[in-house]
Amino acid sequence: MKFTTALRSGVAIAALTLAVSGCAQSSTAAKNNAGDTGSKTVKVFISGDTNIQNLWEKDLAPSFEKANPGYKVQVQIDLHGEHDSQTLAKLTSSVEQKKDADFDLVDGGFVPKASGANLLEKVDTNSIAALADIPGDVVKAGGQGGIPYRGSSVLLAYDTKTVATPPKTLDELLAWIKANPGKFTYNSPKSGGSGAAFVTTVLDKYVPADARQKMTVGYEKDLESNWDSGWEELRGLNPFVYQKGVYPNGNKQTLELLASGQISMAPVWSDQFLTGSTNGTIPATVKSTQISNPSFTGGAAYLGIPVNSPNKEAALKLANFVLQSEQQAEIVKEISGYPAISLAKLPADVKGKFANADTNNLRKGYFDQISKDMNNLWDQKVPGQ
Repeated sequence: MKFTTALRSGVAIAALTLAVSGCAQSSTAAKNNAGDTGSKTVKVFISGDTNIQNLWEKDLAPSFEKANPGYKVQVQIDLHGEHDSQTLAKLTSSVEQKKDADFDLVDGGFVPKASGANLLEKVDTNSIAALADIPGDVVKAGGQGGIPYRGSSVLLAYDTKTVATPPKTLDELLAWIKANPGKFTYNSPKSGGSGAAFVTTVLDKYVPADARQKMTVGYEKDLESNWDSGWEELRGLNPFVYQKGVYPNGNKQTLELLASGQISMAPVWSDQFLTGSTNGTIPATVKSTQISNPSFTGGAAYLGIPVNSPNKEAALKLANFVLQSEQQAEIVKEISGYPAISLAKLPADVKGKFANADTNNLRKGYFDQISKDMNNLWDQKVPGQ
């Protein structure tokens, strides 16, 4: 499963941003009477995009309420997670002051950090049964309070009209790029996660395993010196990429170049690729696969229950519901996300969507601040002739 919370620049989304301090609530069903926040009402806080909001409001919440009469779900959203630092500060303050944080279940990229700060209810297979069916490294990455429930990864997409056999490893991909000038590209890492995954993977080729591990869990700036050979490799690709040293702006622009036949190969997000393949914006002749040694990065999205939530029972009930096979299949259908649970527990048509993707392979990206350094250094070191 590729789980990650990665940058989604270039995806068209509604311009809706709600400040955390006064986050407006959009109810997924009839709201409780004024002042009624009984133990059967779950307030879900989303730090993400409108597709995740729609998933909760139109699918997961109504299904939960239907299956559990008397329970209600209310949804709040901080679009794009623009106020994650404020949300985390608010949660920290509420725990310290033993006050209600005003949400019972969080779906956001800061969940592992909140878990590490002991702000979330600890979970295990006794409270979340499906954790037993999720790869241990994915569970561990979320901390003791993180509940992985969906994921995505970056894949290598290729046009079968011009590529009979796609590369299987990073070295094979780099050799293909040089042997086929102008037929490959990736977006600048600052503009989208698919380009960032390609850059990360090339850099990782030269980073020792022990250093790489440290760079995923903390800010180890001195270890960035291991990138020197990787920057040389990436700059050396300039003459061979589409438009020679000029790179697309965003995941969407890269996909459009591939769909229009202007290029034959590119790294793409699994969910964006599956969605495009389903709705016809990506031709049926374009397929995807995952490379190895190393693979492109990915990651899980995690839910978390604040340790000070007054509605933990209802929140746990909802979290367990989301990890049932029916809801996991809905996540695949609606947002083309990787399921958290085993594909073996999902319908055949769902499993078929991931025939060429390893949903259990969610190689982590760098720690947030290191990723920012990487993006800035790429701007300085790579583009140009």
